[in-house]
Amino acid sequence: MGMLASTALVLATVGIHYEALRLVSALLPHLRIRPRARIIVIIIGAFAAHTVEVWLYALGFLLLDRFAGLGYLTGDTVSEFSTYLYHSTVTYSSLGYGDLVPHGALRLVSGVEALNGLVMIGWTASFTYLAMEKLWDLHPRRSHKR
Repeated sequence: MGMLASTALVLATVGIHYEALRLVSALLPHLRIRPRARIIVIIIGAFAAHTVEVWLYALGFLLLDRFAGLGYLTGDTVSEFSTYLYHSTVTYSSLGYGDLVPHGALRLVSGVEALNGLVMIGWTASFTYLAMEKLWDLHPRRSHKR
């Protein structure tokens, strides 16, 4: 069940990320704002996608723990959604404080989330670089007078 949940979460996050970056790409040419502001739009769009993905994993942890009984967290826990969200955030970002320890199926899902987060963050970095490369030439040139 952990493998099935991991696969579903990876597919969902890839889809969310793809659609978010595609939406940002489609929106950028229509924005009548400066290139610097366009980069901010890119970063906010990507950050929103990452946030949704972290929340999705947190929901997955909650469902696997409370409703499927396939795992649980130990450590400094309070059995609230915020605990799953915190665990998901530190796992997705590979920060991994280690104050919460997953058991059962949550172990596999946590490991997959860390790998998935690494891939999604790399994708965002690559996308941002390519966008910067295109937007760089849109900056007005300043003449250097001597």
